[in-house]
Order: sequence, then structure tokens, then C-alpha cells
Amino acid sequence: MKDLLIKSFKKANNKLILLDYDGTLVDYVKVPQEARPSENLLSSLLKLNKSPHTRLVIITGRAYQDINGFVGHLPIDIVAEHGAMIREDLKWKQLIADEGKWQHLFFPMLEKFTKTCPGSFIEHKRFSLAYHYRNADSDCGYSRSRALIGEISKRAPEFGLKITDGNKVVEVRRKDIDKGKGTLYVLEKEDFDFILSIGDDKTDEDMFEVLKNNKYAFTIKVGAGETSAKYRLENVQQVIVLLNELL
Repeated sequence: MKDLLIKSFKKANNKLILLDYDGTLVDYVKVPQEARPSENLLSSLLKLNKSPHTRLVIITGRAYQDINGFVGHLPIDIVAEHGAMIREDLKWKQLIADEGKWQHLFFPMLEKFTKTCPGSFIEHKRFSLAYHYRNADSDCGYSRSRALIGEISKRAPEFGLKITDGNKVVEVRRKDIDKGKGTLYVLEKEDFDFILSIGDDKTDEDMFEVLKNNKYAFTIKVGAGETSAKYRLENVQQVIVLLNELL
């Protein structure tokens, strides 16, 4: 896979690189705000973005303020909150109209489960709510997350919401917000004859599905688990090695 990917990148006339952040460019950490990129990673991203005819896009579920704090000083495009927000030409804009009124109802549901599972916490973003249990006891975190999914599933349909059961996180957001739509937005801007898309979690599957039949796309899943991606890498370190080999 690697040889073909590098060869295709070198000969392409217009290239797109779509990279998830957590679990793809940086390892997961106990406190999400501490998942800062290394200087080596920042240097690699900057060099990739400066490669001739290459557009680099970070596509993440993180709040736009968070990801902007990590990589916003780089002159790159960013898709945040699963496609609800995008930064182009260093300017942020909202792609989805959502007042978030549903969050007032669902936040107490998530909060109830954090109180019964030490180490779990809620991430309150502009367009979604996420229950994280990575830092909780594994049995407690898993069992409480199952119960949470069962409870919020009862009310989610009437608000047009969907539940994503991710990597030790349960996230609730509107059905029309996902990385697939964020990917389509980018693709509609230009024609690309090379696309590299890398992600590790279930939210990245929407991105992979959009690119599934694109003959120019190399889609890569990081880590274990079912995926519609064409290829797989084991960890963040292998992702960084691959990106550096493109330089």
C-alpha cells in the first residue's frame, strides 16, 4: 500500500490530505485539552501544506476553539465539530444552523451518568454533547455508557439526533452533522487526483464512506475495529512515519 500511495502522491496534479486529530495525529490522553501536537508533527504538517498543489485539512470532532488552539497558527484549513464549522483562508464559518436547544434536555441525562461513574466526564461542544469514559474504571465506564445509550435513544429521534458509540465516548449530535458532509464540502470546491484520508474512530467512517468509490482515494483506518477504509495502520506513530515519507 505504502509504495503505491507515495507513487500516486508524487505524480498527482492536485492533492487533498484529510487528517483526523485525536487517535490519528496525537495519542489519546486523559485530559483532552492536553493533547497538544509535538513540534515535529507541526513541522511535518506545515511542510505537507507547502508541498506543491497540496491541500491539507484537519477534520475533527473537536470544538473549533480547541483545535484552533492546537494547530490554528498553521496556515491550514480545518473542519471542526464533525463538519459543522470550517476554517478556510484562516477564517471560521458555520456550515450548519443549530441553536442547540436540545442540549438543555440531554445534558442532565449525561450528567447523571458521570455522577455514578468516577472518572467519566462530559464534553460540551457547540453542536454536540459527549460522554467520555476513557479515564473511568473499564467495567463501570462500559456498563454506564450502555445504559446512557439506552436512555438517550428514547428521546433522540424526536429531535433529529444520532448517537455515536465511539472509542470510549458516546456522542450525541444532529443527524445532518458528520465528517462525510464535511468531506463533501471540501470535495465540491476542487477536483483532486489524489486523496489521502486517515482516521481512527467511528465518526471517521462517514468520511471513508464518502470516498469509498473514489478511484483517487486512499482511506486508512488507524487501529483495530471494523471499517470501510481500504487500508489500515496500527497506531499514531505509523501515521506520522507515512506523512513524513510523503515529504
